[in-house]
Amino acid sequence: MDALGEPAFRGRQIAEALYCQRVEELSSVTTLPKSLRDRLTAAGWRIGRPTIAQVFQSTDGTERYLIQCPGPQAETVETVWMPEGDGSELADEEESAPGAKNSAPSSPRSFADKAGERDPQSIKPWSRATICVSSQIGCAVNCQFCLTAKLGLQRNLSAGEIAGQVLAVFDRQQVEVGRDRVNLVFMGMGEPFLNYDNFMAAVRLLVNEVGLSPQRMTVSTSGIVPGIERLAAEPPEIRPRLAISLNAPNNEVRAEVMPINRKWPIEAVIDAVRQVRLRPRERVTFEYVLLAGVTDQPEHAREVARLVRRTNLPAKVNLIAWNPGPGIPYAMPDPATIESFKQELIANRIPAYLRKPRGRDIYAACGQLKRTVEG
Repeated sequence: MDALGEPAFRGRQIAEALYCQRVEELSSVTTLPKSLRDRLTAAGWRIGRPTIAQVFQSTDGTERYLIQCPGPQAETVETVWMPEGDGSELADEEESAPGAKNSAPSSPRSFADKAGERDPQSIKPWSRATICVSSQIGCAVNCQFCLTAKLGLQRNLSAGEIAGQVLAVFDRQQVEVGRDRVNLVFMGMGEPFLNYDNFMAAVRLLVNEVGLSPQRMTVSTSGIVPGIERLAAEPPEIRPRLAISLNAPNNEVRAEVMPINRKWPIEAVIDAVRQVRLRPRERVTFEYVLLAGVTDQPEHAREVARLVRRTNLPAKVNLIAWNPGPGIPYAMPDPATIESFKQELIANRIPAYLRKPRGRDIYAACGQLKRTVEG
């Protein structure tokens, strides 16, 4: 706007239209004079928001989206909507400081119209939800249990493409910021800390422009130490919660299932995590995928407990029963083994939660995203 000789407040009007009103065409930015809209259109400007190209619906209510990025290549990335979440976010909500933005009652509700009457069309079938957001097309980390690794890294997503996934899902689900309880997890395709600048630029857009709380956002990393250190230096009013994809009890096993461990072993990751200055009642999360016979034994749980205690920070462990995928040479642990592992952590004074698998039947569960078109 400044370059066009327009006053600075015009930029704010455009930001408001893009991220709050969520308009899709310049002609809809009615706060701008029509003459300015015509100038922008004539100069080739357009609103290039990602759009939902295809929807896959699970029997459990989860939806997986192929999100089409703007541009001539028509590239797609995957985003997941989980109504009621997967259970792991409940502990985070209990920890959140009172009065955090984007909070809402815990039961389904309806909106009121201007006359104060119930609008039956606005009743939502969910009381809370989680959106799993991607930061790259593909992934370069090559975790051996993950389908996304088979894609390799195609490219980084821009800040607008990352934040745009959230807006596209908000539109589809009619999410109202400040009233609906929605959590964001940057755990989709890609490693956020290998696209750090764009990832954090997207977070700033979502916080400053959309009005979301960073305390309802969690970023998961495979252990990119420089990224953890950069996140630790971010101001608390903009920093998402941190989750570490640990997935193994020691360096030997972790290097086999997560080759990134050869560059940044567990000790380096733990040292970096200790630099994070947590907000009141905040905890670091360690994500742990249970692979039958590989990472799911009681002695593994005791090793994990020792690693978590080494952080000297409030922490918890989210357990994930491995989600199968074609060509991946692992097996799912049985329910008794999973429960035994969880109880061993609890016995060692480590809070542990089991993440419910969501959308396995549509390849939407953790580790299954692969830009597939099969339902």
